[in-house]
Amino acid sequence: MEKATEIARQVKEKTISAVTVLEHHLKIIKEKDGKIGAFLEIFEDSAMAQARAVDEKAAKGLPLGRMAGVPVAIKDNMLYEGHKTTCGSKILEGYVAPYTATAVQNLINEDAVIIGRANMDEFAMGSSTENSAFKRTRNPANTDCVPGGSSGGSAAAVAAGMCPIALGSDTGGSIRQPAAFCGTYGLKPTYGSVSRYGLVAFASSLDQIGVFANSIEDTALAFSVISSHDPKDATSVKYPEGCNISGVRGLRIGLPKEYAAGSGAMDAEVTRIFGETVNKLEKLGAKFTEISLPHTRYAVPAYYIVASSEASSNLGRFDGIRYGLSVKGEALSDVYKKTRGQGFGPEVKRRIMLGTYSLSSGYYDAYYLKAQKIRTLIKRDFDEAFKNVDVILTPTTPSPAFKFGEKISDPLAMYLSDIFTIPCNLAGLAGLSVPAGLSKDGRPIGAQFLTKPFNESVMFSLGSELAHAAN
Repeated sequence: MEKATEIARQVKEKTISAVTVLEHHLKIIKEKDGKIGAFLEIFEDSAMAQARAVDEKAAKGLPLGRMAGVPVAIKDNMLYEGHKTTCGSKILEGYVAPYTATAVQNLINEDAVIIGRANMDEFAMGSSTENSAFKRTRNPANTDCVPGGSSGGSAAAVAAGMCPIALGSDTGGSIRQPAAFCGTYGLKPTYGSVSRYGLVAFASSLDQIGVFANSIEDTALAFSVISSHDPKDATSVKYPEGCNISGVRGLRIGLPKEYAAGSGAMDAEVTRIFGETVNKLEKLGAKFTEISLPHTRYAVPAYYIVASSEASSNLGRFDGIRYGLSVKGEALSDVYKKTRGQGFGPEVKRRIMLGTYSLSSGYYDAYYLKAQKIRTLIKRDFDEAFKNVDVILTPTTPSPAFKFGEKISDPLAMYLSDIFTIPCNLAGLAGLSVPAGLSKDGRPIGAQFLTKPFNESVMFSLGSELAHAAN
């Protein structure tokens, strides 16, 4: 598979044209996506216009951007002016974005080519992409299995070689979990390092745009492009300098005892691959220390209170009046009920009801306020751990990719798919899933690095040396 870094270099050197690169990837999409179902729409016309514009700049000798000619897919919850954005939901079917998300615009400014919008769980609520209102996305590594979610389309597109880079969003593991299931790299950046302007909100204090790629170099490149301070996003911050660490030797890596083998949290195949990853890093010179994250056991219930409460508030805007689906009724209340009843799928309705209940009078203190207090305790656990270690290593998921239908009827079993990824979002940390190995039947398994805010470079160094050691 072609690396984005290599594509950009060749386009800049004029040894290949951006149009040729695009045509190559469009051919792969036509060959594979009928079976995989990663994309909801291919932007063939606008992508070709972008590719031609890149080649024209090159022909004139003008400087090209860092992503020159690189095809990039965007998750279907990121606005791209003049193109549809549906969030995998019937309630936004046919909606056309009036402006472009900052992260997407940053890619365009660096001469990337936006190739299409990728399938997702409706409003990013799910861990398997089975909640999309439009289609099922299959895992390229095993088409009987889910690709993970909610960014399953983005992960599958990269894993199948349909594009070298894709953007996803991560609210509780929606980049890292599908990356692990599909065998790609998946970066959830520090909260605030990438603008959320133009990202359709699910849970605003947790949502973060991030990257899928097939190499650590491409992951780092894409992150360097999309991360920027943006005055249009009040939570956006200027990325600080001076957090670079190169090399693994002597790096202090924490192993949470709560995630240890025998805890019942992960299956035997994940335990085996995780042990092999630890051994590889030890051989590279890393120093391992057992740490404790005592409140991590409460992360999943706290997350689903906080996330659902924020979703209940954010999704109130889809009322059948301002945009999207509108179902006629005799009174205004009928329009609301019918539109939301027909437009939202069962998982979205479940979370809206849970969130509305948690915020209701008489229950706010018992649920939402308590969940926020637990969130603070989880963050303090990480703050304490990072006094003694540089990075934390965990499995990304408790199991490899599961089969379609295996968990869709059991919401609690589905929610536990994100048990290792959710604490990162609650604490606002940076997280990276790296391909760690394969199960005995060939399903990808990932390992997850967690670092304190704005220390993505540490994870990139670790991921790079681990990848080179494996080759």
